[in-house]
Amino acid sequence: MVAPAHDRPNPRVVVLRHGLTEWAAAGRHTGRTDVPLTPEGEREAREAGTRVGALSLHEPAVLCSPRTRAERTAALAGLPARPWDALVEWDYGRYEGLTSAQIRADVPHWTVWTHPCPGGEDPDTVEARADMVLAVAESHLPEHDVVLVGHGHFSRALIARWVGLPLAEGRRFALSPSGLTVLGFEHGMRQIVSHNVT
Repeated sequence: MVAPAHDRPNPRVVVLRHGLTEWAAAGRHTGRTDVPLTPEGEREAREAGTRVGALSLHEPAVLCSPRTRAERTAALAGLPARPWDALVEWDYGRYEGLTSAQIRADVPHWTVWTHPCPGGEDPDTVEARADMVLAVAESHLPEHDVVLVGHGHFSRALIARWVGLPLAEGRRFALSPSGLTVLGFEHGMRQIVSHNVT
């Protein structure tokens, strides 16, 4: 995917997943539910701030999901973030709070990438939302690097769509709690500069 020309060398979009929560540790799908960071998640968020600082970003514009776990991660990382509803996690509908194993007891081989979430978001809607977020992020790049603080599945959707992959290929990108991915360009082509740095 060819990007528009930018006057600044090496503009970057940083994707940062929130720190650990009890639900994430248990593998429970956490979309709308507002769960807090664990003490380990708070430590991870502070460490993520050090990693973001080491990137020497240019006048970063920081946007984050309005969920407490994302806003707290941004705050502990020292990132003055503006909440943005577009960065919320995938809406899992009736699968909210369940693990993949529990869902697969009724729907064998289910994954969020390949199967529907009854009562939740469908993949086409998530893909359109990811594309919109990336378009807005890229519109900032002439003047600012951008940091997007959010969630596991939706962040992986952003990574896949940045490099022009179908949404379902987000399954190829592991992203740990407080994992950081840097998206950038080489010769005008979008690329993944670094991935899942913890």
